[in-house]
Amino acid sequence: MLIKMDLETKEIPPIVLEGVSKIYRSDVLALNDVSIRIDKGEFVFVVGTSGSGKSTFIKLVMKEIEPTKGKVFVNGRDLVRLRRKQVPILRRGIGVVFQDFRLLKDRTVFENVAFAQRIIGAAKHEINKRVPEVLALVGLSEKIHANIRELSGGEQQRVALARALVNRPTLLLADEPTGNLDPKNSWEIMELLEQINRNGTTVVVVTHNQEIVNMMKKRVIALHKGVLVSDEKKGGYSYEKN
Repeated sequence: MLIKMDLETKEIPPIVLEGVSKIYRSDVLALNDVSIRIDKGEFVFVVGTSGSGKSTFIKLVMKEIEPTKGKVFVNGRDLVRLRRKQVPILRRGIGVVFQDFRLLKDRTVFENVAFAQRIIGAAKHEINKRVPEVLALVGLSEKIHANIRELSGGEQQRVALARALVNRPTLLLADEPTGNLDPKNSWEIMELLEQINRNGTTVVVVTHNQEIVNMMKKRVIALHKGVLVSDEKKGGYSYEKN
């Protein structure tokens, strides 16, 4: 089932949660009646302290878990009704960047980025064309044949970002992308994400970095103990007020 497009913009929103609750087996209420709509081309921060529901939000969007109640739509698809065999197709339209990079440490930069294309069966000539393009985008052209172990933390996160982008996703999820980086590298990664967003990709960043959130003045969705407590179009955020 596909969600209806916005009648004004004629665009299908990349993410819609309608009255979503999630209860885990230990009776932990991770999300409580949360409704969120993220439109195409937005740059959105999802913030909150530990246990606020941020990780559950990511897992629902990736269809790693199912909601206990409510509906989840991603790129127009009803994830509650989506069959398991269709999940890989869903995820092709989503790029994901993690805090811990999740790179293949015994491979080169090229091989790590190419891996994402090989999974979807891209042709060799397409891989040889696309991988250098996306590495140029993240400023790593000169490191294309370097081993991952030779790179700094900031460079490794750039490789992870290139891998997330190589299949041209319409939606990019960044889960604590600056969590293991120093301030300089953190800002460089955020500037790259902003550039990617300007190129048309919807970007959703889950973070606890208040300084970055407050400086960038993007839309901020705040969760607290599974409840949506604020949604500001150009906001900042302080955990102290929740």
